[in-house]
Amino acid sequence: MQEKITIIKTGGAIIEDPAQLEKLLSNFAKLEGRKILVHGGGRRATDIAQQLGISTHLINGRRVTDQPMLEVAVMVYGGLINKTIVARLQALGVPSLGLTGADMNLIRSHQRPVVNGVNFGYVGDVEQTDAEILKKLIDWGITPVISPLTHDGKGQLLNTNADTMASEIAKALAPHYEVTLVYCFEKKGVLALPDNTDSIIPCINRHDFKVHIANGTISAGMIPKIESALSAAEAGVHRVIITDAESSFQSPDCIQTGTIII
Repeated sequence: MQEKITIIKTGGAIIEDPAQLEKLLSNFAKLEGRKILVHGGGRRATDIAQQLGISTHLINGRRVTDQPMLEVAVMVYGGLINKTIVARLQALGVPSLGLTGADMNLIRSHQRPVVNGVNFGYVGDVEQTDAEILKKLIDWGITPVISPLTHDGKGQLLNTNADTMASEIAKALAPHYEVTLVYCFEKKGVLALPDNTDSIIPCINRHDFKVHIANGTISAGMIPKIESALSAAEAGVHRVIITDAESSFQSPDCIQTGTIII
């Protein structure tokens, strides 16, 4: 029987709100067994970019990253957010290590090509993830805390969607562990009605996903999130869930609230 590992991905309003972040990290610290935390922080990056007079552009929920925005992303994701989380986890007794994809060649990407005139700039699409490095760290009792930055192997850092990062890490570890991947954000799951927090869609597969996009139920930033979740589920990740912070830290087999991706 494979060992179990839980990968928690968080971002959005949870990263912005110190109280929510503290609660999430406290729950994460209490989570038994092997675990990894993957974080985003796009809203925080947007706020700091605005303070610096740098404009933000999104296409289908994904950030366009020019050189000034890349510098903000590196500072905010790899520095401010990542090291704040690591420091808080140390205080909670979790021996954690903050990483980008460039560290130890953990996650290598290529710069997203221009397609139909759409140029995302310095955005990375993942090519490979070194599962053996992660396994060694985990075997040493270290909890990786991974920020959404990768590299191309030629010295260029690339901004990479955190949901995609979590999915690719889960897929790389699936042959070695029974992986539960939890996308943890401010809502109880994927909602059929955006203004009704109880209108949770209990389960989504590839067919459902296409239908929900066509009728407008799923749009904007939720599209790449579910795309990443589906990619993980279809690649053999044991369990993939989109839910809120509170439900994320129930036993994976006992989570009652959220959207299961199959």
